[in-house]
Amino acid sequence: VAGLGNYGLWGTRHSVGMAVLDRLARQLAVAEGWRRDRRCCADVVLATAHGLELVLLKPRRLMNINGLSIASAAEIYNLHPEDIYLVHDDLDKALGKVAIKLGGSARGHNGVLSCISALQSNEMTRLRVGIGRP
Repeated sequence: VAGLGNYGLWGTRHSVGMAVLDRLARQLAVAEGWRRDRRCCADVVLATAHGLELVLLKPRRLMNINGLSIASAAEIYNLHPEDIYLVHDDLDKALGKVAIKLGGSARGHNGVLSCISALQSNEMTRLRVGIGRP
């Protein structure tokens, strides 16, 4: 599960994917376990939920190149694009509304486009979190 955003720009609308992962890590009682993984240039924590082993990942890059971290992590953890869930902001959804999208185009989202390009696939599941338009 990868939270897209601009690393270091906490609290901004476009880093909502990382905020969701922080919340998920707290709910799974692994929030103290975040560690920097230089191999994929990301903060990573491992968790278990409902019998599934999860890799939670926050790229330590800007949004437009988040895909490089996710592709590296996919190789390290032996994951296929269809195993990856992207959590990212969506301007076209009202603030706080969420939707799940299975594969498809990036719909103009540069972070998702970076992931599609780096993984050479659009098969990732996306949790789109509404941030609304200004």
